[in-house]
Amino acid sequence: MLAVTELTFSYRPGGEELFGALTREFLPGAVTALTGASGRGKSTLLYLLGLLLRPRTGQVLIDGVVASSLSDEECSGLRATRIGFVFQDAALDPSRTILDAVVEPALYAGATITAVRPRALQLLDEFGLAHRATHRPGQISGGQAQRVALCRALITNPSIILADEPTGNLDMDSAEMVLSALVAASTQGRTVIIATHNAYVVERAADVVQL
Repeated sequence: MLAVTELTFSYRPGGEELFGALTREFLPGAVTALTGASGRGKSTLLYLLGLLLRPRTGQVLIDGVVASSLSDEECSGLRATRIGFVFQDAALDPSRTILDAVVEPALYAGATITAVRPRALQLLDEFGLAHRATHRPGQISGGQAQRVALCRALITNPSIILADEPTGNLDMDSAEMVLSALVAASTQGRTVIIATHNAYVVERAADVVQL
């Protein structure tokens, strides 16, 4: 279970305060869309939920534990094992192969390349990318890169997936493939949260948080 209580955040002392003491549960097995005008904090909320930022006031809880109060090392451990991230630009290292990009989070979680490689190849195959495993990001399309990012997010079998405008730079067919994969991930019991301005994504979500 992922939740926030009385959450606020500002990027500097005396700066604009976001979220107005937000209290919310994000249920497993469902897609939640974060929506609202630019500057309302959609991406910032994802970073707070992913323990990349700490709230000014309030708490982020994972399975009842106040995760936002844990040490940096403990937060890193939770991110490595419990949380998968998907960003708008896929954020793939141009110097590394697609397979390397997918296995990287599992290595941070303590797995060996030998142990995780079959899982990575299986995910790439499920997303129609097995033939691209030895390619580099500059050799694939934007839609394919975002599918690689999904494989990377799923490699550790996380219970939480946070996606920041994952369809923002994609054509309709690629966007549908990525969105369907995120919905499928939620049906497997994961908590999936998508920051988006896309009305089609909002329509597909089970729950909506308007910021």
